[in-house]
Amino acid sequence: MAEVTVTLPDGSTKKMIKGATVKDVAESIGAGLARAAIAGKVDGVVVDLSAKIEKDAKIEIITPKSEEAPEILRHSTAHVLADAVVSLFPGAKPTIGPSIENGFYYDFYVTKPFTPEDLPKIEAKMKEIIKKNEAFSRSVMSRKDAVGHYKKDYNKFKVEVIEDHKDDKEISFYTHGTFCDLCRGPHIPSTGKIGAVKLTKASGAYWRGDGKRESLQRIYGVAFFDKKELAGYLKLLEESEKRDHRKLGKQLDLFSIHDEAPGFPFFHAKGMVLWNEIEKLWREMHTKRGYVLVKTPLILNKKLWLQSGHWDHYKDNMYFTKIDDSEYAVKPMNCPGGMLLYKEKVHSYKEFPMRVGELGTVHRHELSGVVTGLFRVRCFTQDDAHIFMTESQIKDEILGVIDLVDKFYKMFGFEYEIELSTKPEKAMGSDEIWETATSALKDALESKKIAYKLNEGDGAFYGPKIDFHIKDCIGRTWQCGTIQLDFLMPERFDLTYVGEDNEKHRPVMIHRVVLGSFERFIGILIEHYAGAFPLWLSPVQVKVMTVNDRNIDFAKEVYQKLLDAGMRVELDVRSETVNKKVREAQLEKVNYMVTVGDKEVEKGVLAVRTRAGKVEFGVQTDQFIKGLLKEVGARS
Repeated sequence: MAEVTVTLPDGSTKKMIKGATVKDVAESIGAGLARAAIAGKVDGVVVDLSAKIEKDAKIEIITPKSEEAPEILRHSTAHVLADAVVSLFPGAKPTIGPSIENGFYYDFYVTKPFTPEDLPKIEAKMKEIIKKNEAFSRSVMSRKDAVGHYKKDYNKFKVEVIEDHKDDKEISFYTHGTFCDLCRGPHIPSTGKIGAVKLTKASGAYWRGDGKRESLQRIYGVAFFDKKELAGYLKLLEESEKRDHRKLGKQLDLFSIHDEAPGFPFFHAKGMVLWNEIEKLWREMHTKRGYVLVKTPLILNKKLWLQSGHWDHYKDNMYFTKIDDSEYAVKPMNCPGGMLLYKEKVHSYKEFPMRVGELGTVHRHELSGVVTGLFRVRCFTQDDAHIFMTESQIKDEILGVIDLVDKFYKMFGFEYEIELSTKPEKAMGSDEIWETATSALKDALESKKIAYKLNEGDGAFYGPKIDFHIKDCIGRTWQCGTIQLDFLMPERFDLTYVGEDNEKHRPVMIHRVVLGSFERFIGILIEHYAGAFPLWLSPVQVKVMTVNDRNIDFAKEVYQKLLDAGMRVELDVRSETVNKKVREAQLEKVNYMVTVGDKEVEKGVLAVRTRAGKVEFGVQTDQFIKGLLKEVGARS
């Protein structure tokens, strides 16, 4: 009987009968692994446990602890959701049901919208299906038979999906119990592997995200391998709700969004304090590292966007206008304007590296369904910079940016992970150029033994990139900083410099941001700190409050001294109780509350309460101010 050799992750090998399944490999290793197994990887491709091994291959067994496990579980649970909905609402037509970050959703074509009361019924039905422990089994049909199957079922949505995949000769399906769904897979072995499920909400959607197409109903849910994970996630959701930057933005008077400008945030005076303090820090750190700052126009002619490649690769996300009968675009990125500035004069290698920053406002068209708070907006300010250099300077400049990003994030208490993204499907330039650029980024990371995750196919259309994913205080991750290495833009804009040999050469470029966008970063900070900002960043650092009207004059003196010292301070002399004033100041997340009563006036001292509730009496005003200035100066 023919045999195949399978190589395991530790490098060891096993002989298996040709046609053995991934599950057979797991069982040959051990009964415990076989029980835990939910899928496998054959030569790097994720497959079902039932997949057969027909040739020598590298095999990896996927368990609930594997990186790929959550996505497989979520997508499998989406099938269970579709089964439950079709069982309870026989006229419902399933369309698509992908896994998403932290969960899954499924879109249905139905005659009337789902109500909040429907979700518990659907969830209960899902739990029935899970309890039955129904096996997922894969089957295939010809494209013709698959189309016929769904035409018979009057499901034009599935027919459209199949017809979009014209190169697929066979179409795969997955069945559990009596429910069968079009799917590439892979899936968990059976529904019983779903340890816990929770439906979170229902909303409207459009087929293929197109507002001109059919209206659908979308149901969202989360799934985990055990109930403890679900309980932890629900606790995280509760904590996230408390930190929602949209609610805190309104409560703390930081920003607002108006119907007259959807996706275009308005920053209030207190929100601008956050903006200005972050910008001040940003400018300080960049000036120390030799960056110069420039400013380029908001609107530029079409020919520039054709030259840069944005017209071909990014047109759907851009806004346009006409000036003097010529077509112009509102810039979605700052880079092309930076190219024009570079070409203003002849440059020498002696000027390199040139680090040119721009706090540039850009506009990008986002669908109304994805615009949310400060996290996804249509107008934002990027903390852009372009570094022009020789090839020999690439490694040092990349490491310099990484060091800058590291120091900046640590100012706010963020940890982070790094991801390296490679050539996307739609990209400019040859494979050779992309390989050179990608290798340069890898070399820089590996030279400093910096751990990173490879993200295949997610680079910018003009170059590979390093992305920084920061982790906030409750463990959520946010993609912010990025470093993009670009050999192509200098080519398209014919950028040159004079080298040591007195000949013209092509510079290499780095595009980079630290914050990503001011708007989004401020939204992240609001949630990270739950609105309770450190003193240096806080919009209102001190509130001076009187006990009664007799104390107003002294309170005004204290207020003025704090103002003169540069503190952001408010004065509350209303005829309200001290308890009410303190409570309101606490809700406003003020760092220090100064109470002035008869005793304080008599002795010329202060009663100081911290945001955490600690109270100190008899504080000298000068000493209080000295301590504040020290705390602000340290940006602690």
